[in-house]
Amino acid sequence: MAIAGITSASRTKNTLGHTSRGALVVVTTLFFMWGFCTVLNDALIPHLQSIFALSYLKASLIQLAFFGSYFLFAPAAGSLVERIGYQRTMVSGLVTMSLGALLFVPAALTALYGLFLAAQVVLAAGVTILQVAANPYVTILGPPETASSRLNLTQAFNTLGDTVAPYIGSIFLLGGAAAETAPYGGSALAAFRIRQAATVKVPYIAIAATLLFLAVAIALYKFPRLEVTQDFRPGDAGGSLHDSIWKHPHLWLGALAIFVYVGAEVSIGSFLAKYIAGPEIGNMSLQKATQLVTLYWAGMMLGRFVGSAIMQRIAANRLLTVAATGAGLMTLLSFFTLGHLAVWSILAVGLFNSIMFPTIFTLAVAELGSLTGRGSGLLVQAIVGGAVFPVLMGHLADIYGIHRALFLPFLCYLLIVYYGLRGWRIAATEVQSHISHME
Repeated sequence: MAIAGITSASRTKNTLGHTSRGALVVVTTLFFMWGFCTVLNDALIPHLQSIFALSYLKASLIQLAFFGSYFLFAPAAGSLVERIGYQRTMVSGLVTMSLGALLFVPAALTALYGLFLAAQVVLAAGVTILQVAANPYVTILGPPETASSRLNLTQAFNTLGDTVAPYIGSIFLLGGAAAETAPYGGSALAAFRIRQAATVKVPYIAIAATLLFLAVAIALYKFPRLEVTQDFRPGDAGGSLHDSIWKHPHLWLGALAIFVYVGAEVSIGSFLAKYIAGPEIGNMSLQKATQLVTLYWAGMMLGRFVGSAIMQRIAANRLLTVAATGAGLMTLLSFFTLGHLAVWSILAVGLFNSIMFPTIFTLAVAELGSLTGRGSGLLVQAIVGGAVFPVLMGHLADIYGIHRALFLPFLCYLLIVYYGLRGWRIAATEVQSHISHME
């Protein structure tokens, strides 16, 4: 998932007259890396669930640790951008991510679940810092009228990282684990867990090394000179310090829509491998099921490439309504069916998820003017839905089974349909966005 933004005509003075393609390519590599690290959890969760014999609820703590960091660290990351600028903040995010990846090594050596969760918090803190810096920076790397298109393009590469992560994780995390039955307890159980957790070390060491390499590359790269932070600070020129983000319903309803969207996307992705592998659904090995999860994210990647082009012809709110309706129907179809139909319908949800996050974000920050910085911060914090909903879904799965727990993300998509139909509209007292004129 990526954090999007939109530039308005009032921000033209801070953008380039043309898109800086070199800088855009460099920053796009960051989108790929945080997408990869985020969705690698889809392979890590079933692996740790097997090692520690975790319930669905306890396994969901991984996503609680990861996405809870967005809520905790997003405000500080925004302040960091204002203090040291985008480039140094991106470097800081990469170094923090690398440290978090290295913490997986002692977690594997000791086979302590709590240490795995701590590593997730540090890794996600770095991702949060990186996202808060990289996404707004993409919006000012070219003309404001093409900002949304640039963001969808970079987010497509973010989803490329999402797509390859489950497949690579299935090979190095699940494929590397020996088929071994866990002993009942004592030192034998501890030794078993350490042996099984050992497969985590090499992948995360490789990730840490890659992140450090990127940190050095970003630090040395000569980005174009821009007046970069002025429009992302509360109370910038032309704005009112007495205005409030809560006076803009399309913003806080957008935050609610992002909260439930990220919750639905992460909830499905977190338990998708176990769901597909189930005897009444896909009836296959956990490794093969995890490889199929790749199709869930591949659909999202394809949808973002296609959606970026479609948005030039169809109003964003209408496309959002269609996408949310499709995702809800596919979830409901999987809920009521078994076997291959249940598998392919839930995988199809990824395609419909594709344009939701950037579209909601773009609609929510439209015409906020000087409140754009604070509004964006609220939307970033709403990503905490990825921490809350997997826990709720895990609890439901423990009681009713993972199949019946799919009803929760279905309800989430219903709220997004409402936002696409009504919630996005800007009140008559506000300046009308160019997006509203597309309808």
